[in-house]
Amino acid sequence: MAGIAAARTLQDASFQVVLLESRDRIGGRVHTDYSFGFPVDLGASWLHGVCKENPLAAVIGRLGLPLYRTSGDNSVLYDHDLESYALFDKAGNQVPQELVTKVGETFEHILEEICKVRDEQVEDMSISQAFSIVFKRSPELRLEGIAHNVLQWYLCRMEGWFAADAETISAKCWDQEELLPGGHGLMVRGYRPIINTLSKGLDIRLNHRVTKIARRYNGVKVTTEKGDTFAADAAVIALPLGVLKSGTIEFEPKLPDWKQEAINDLGVGIENKIILNFDNVFWPNVEFLGVVAETSYGCSYFLNLHKATNHPVLVYMPAGQLARDIEKMSDESAVKFAFSQLQKILPDASSPIHYLVSRWGSDINSLGSYSYDIVNKPHDLYERLRVPLDNLFFAGEATSTSYPGSVHGAYSTGLLAAEDCRMRVLERYGELEHEIEEEAPASVPLLISRM
Repeated sequence: MAGIAAARTLQDASFQVVLLESRDRIGGRVHTDYSFGFPVDLGASWLHGVCKENPLAAVIGRLGLPLYRTSGDNSVLYDHDLESYALFDKAGNQVPQELVTKVGETFEHILEEICKVRDEQVEDMSISQAFSIVFKRSPELRLEGIAHNVLQWYLCRMEGWFAADAETISAKCWDQEELLPGGHGLMVRGYRPIINTLSKGLDIRLNHRVTKIARRYNGVKVTTEKGDTFAADAAVIALPLGVLKSGTIEFEPKLPDWKQEAINDLGVGIENKIILNFDNVFWPNVEFLGVVAETSYGCSYFLNLHKATNHPVLVYMPAGQLARDIEKMSDESAVKFAFSQLQKILPDASSPIHYLVSRWGSDINSLGSYSYDIVNKPHDLYERLRVPLDNLFFAGEATSTSYPGSVHGAYSTGLLAAEDCRMRVLERYGELEHEIEEEAPASVPLLISRM
C-alpha cells in the first residue's frame, strides 16, 4: 500500500516511476483472495478509524466500497464492541454476557493501573510484567475460575491487536499509537479494489525481488535477484520491516547505525488467518465467537464473516507464539487445529468445504505481519526508520509514528515519502516542465452498515 501510494503520487506529479514488486501480485500484506467465488482478505481487512480524517476514507468513498462497522470508539476490544458475540468455555458452555462485561471493566481497570505503574518506573517492562505488579498491589483485581479465563481472553485479543505476546509488548509504549475516531470497519469487498485503483497505469514489474540498493550522490542503482539493474534519481523503499530485518538486501554504502538500530529495535509481530468456508451456517448470528482458557495462548477467536458479507465463512485468527507454532504445521494440520477449536464450542460443526491459510511470518516477502513497540525500545524508532537518507526515502506501516500496523498508516507514509522525494528531486534538478495540479477530491460519504 505504501509503495503504490508513493508511485501513484509521483506519477501524478509527472515523474517517471518504475515500481519493483518481489511477489507475483501487487498489494503486499494486503491480499484479497477470490478462490471461494467471493472476496476474502488474507491480510489486512479493517479500516481503523471510519472518519474523514482517515487518509484512505476519500479513496474508499469515491469507489463506493461498503464498510461493516464492528466497533465504535474506545472499545476495550479495539476493533469489536461487546454487542454481538458469543464466548464459550472449553466444555462448550456459553459464558454469561454479564460476566464478560464485568471482566472487561476489570481489564480496563488493570490497564489504567499499568499506566500508573509505568509512570512510576524509570525502566520499561512488558505488559505481562506490569500485570503481575498490578496484581501484587491490588489483589482484588486477580480473578479466579471462569472469570480468570475470560480475562485471559481479553489479553489474547490485546495480543492480537499487536500481533505479539504480552511478554514482549512495551508497557511504556503500548498506547502511543493514535486511534482515529469513527470506530473500526471491515472492508466488505476486500482491500483489492483500492489497490487496483491506485495502481492503474503504473509501470509495475512483478517478480522483481531487490537484492541490492546502491546510493550515490547523483542517483540510485537497484539490482534484483535475477541480475536486472535499474538506475534512478531517487528510490522509495517500502519494504516490510521483517524483510529489512532479515538483511537479505544489501545497502551500499551500509545504512548508518541510527537507521540500522531502528530496523533492529522495532518489533515485528505475527497474526495469521485460517479462513474456513462452509456449505451452511451452523453457528450463532453474532460478529465473533471465542473460546476462553487458563492462558491467553489457549484462547481462541473466530470472526464471523457471514454477519458482514452473507457468506458462510469463519476466520480463525491466532497471533504471537501461537501463530508461530501453527506456521510450523501443514495447511491441512493448521485447518484441523482451527476446526478442533471450533468443535469445542460447536460439537456438531460440519467440516469446511474450502479453506485458506496465511503464513505472514514465514513468507519471505513479509517475514511478519506488522510492527509494534517492544520492551526497552523508544517509540521514536518509527520516525527514525522513516527519515530519508539522501535520495532514499522510506515508507510503510513501520515508518508511521501515529498509525503503525495499519493500512492507512502505510498509505499516509507513501504519500509523505512521495512528497519528500518530489521536493528533493526538484531541488536538485530544478522545476519540471509541467506539474499536474491535483484536484481536491469531492467529499463522498462512506457506506457503513451494521446488521
